[in-house]
Amino acid sequence: MDVTIAESTVGGRVQAPPSKSYTHRAVLAAGYADGATVRGPLVSADTRATMRAVEAFGGRVDVGEQDGGAAVLEVDGFGGRPEVPADVIDCANSGTTMRLTTAAAALADGLTVLTGDGSLRSRPQGPLLRAIEQVGGRAESTRGNGQAPLVVGGPIHGGSTAVPGDVSSQFITALLMAGAVTEAGVDITLQTELKSAPYVDITIEVLDAFGVRARETGRGFSVGGGQTYDPGDGYDVPGDFSSASYLLAAGAVAGGDGVTVTAAYPSAQGDQAIVEVLDRLGADISWDRGAGELTVSESALDGIEVSVADTPDLLPTIAVLGAVADGTTRVVDAEHVRYKETDRVSAMAEALERMGASVEEEQDSLAVHGAESTLRGATVDGRRDHRIIMALSVAGLVADGETTVRGADDVDVSFPDFFDVLAELGADLQRE
Repeated sequence: MDVTIAESTVGGRVQAPPSKSYTHRAVLAAGYADGATVRGPLVSADTRATMRAVEAFGGRVDVGEQDGGAAVLEVDGFGGRPEVPADVIDCANSGTTMRLTTAAAALADGLTVLTGDGSLRSRPQGPLLRAIEQVGGRAESTRGNGQAPLVVGGPIHGGSTAVPGDVSSQFITALLMAGAVTEAGVDITLQTELKSAPYVDITIEVLDAFGVRARETGRGFSVGGGQTYDPGDGYDVPGDFSSASYLLAAGAVAGGDGVTVTAAYPSAQGDQAIVEVLDRLGADISWDRGAGELTVSESALDGIEVSVADTPDLLPTIAVLGAVADGTTRVVDAEHVRYKETDRVSAMAEALERMGASVEEEQDSLAVHGAESTLRGATVDGRRDHRIIMALSVAGLVADGETTVRGADDVDVSFPDFFDVLAELGADLQRE
């Protein structure tokens, strides 16, 4: 599907979609348990991949609806002892699914094969494979390049391992979740500074909700063995600040009467930093934390410097805001953003240049010179990356003429009804 967006003014109230990060972890935690009810999850292409993985390990996931239309998952778990899957686990485009279930597979008494689409098969998994081997498992890349397809075997019994912190925080999440049900637990030493640290905070928060204790140490992280996942009366998934960032950005650049995003309660999500970023840019933004409501109106923005060391998913949003702001917006500490669904630094530089922005790309940063930029409609490639697609759609709201984003149906990864929501807010768009 391609989407064409004309210059538009938006406004109104909209609910933030459920958090993808929390949903992945809650679904797998329910799998590690005997079962659980997960209320208000995100049901998308990525999270369905994690649901399928839980079923491949011997669990079951039933998707239903609560009163009011919100989704609810009834999960029958595998009780911390995954079965050897009867078939290959296809993680599709979900890097979170692959990394979290790779560690889960190391608990099974046999071999598991994991793969995904072309994008996922290009993403680095080597540090996680080495970590699994260090705690007694078998973990190999079939092509010997540290990328999927992967072959993983166990059962692991736990122990000590070391991983880099600057490739993906998901390696730590995977090891903590699996380590809790090993005999000895897992102690993780970080070999480099941890990037995307708030995602590990999310993991520890979800583990705590399921009765599992994990902690940060002076050198890394640790989780004791022999623990049992116990979700109590179930788990409620919070709203997603990563997805809300596009709605808030739309309000800041095109929200004449203001855009209010609901279900935006404070949490461990690093991407709630978008609120501070918009405030520093000069946006007219207010946050009623108790009510979970964020309101932002079209504002004159001024360029700033922003580190995305802990918030890599915000780079596309910030780049678009920089193209509209006066002065230069510099996004730094961004090298790890190149190892997502696509190289997001390069993808945003190329697309924004095509739309008339002045940008400078370096290995670890992206500078957008808003004062030298006049956005105009163009045809741009979504790169099969949901975050690139949504960010460029926001740029289309303020570009002169029409902007066509190719491959826009990939928003299904994290925000399936994004274009319905954008249209409800008043965006002039057509789907082809």
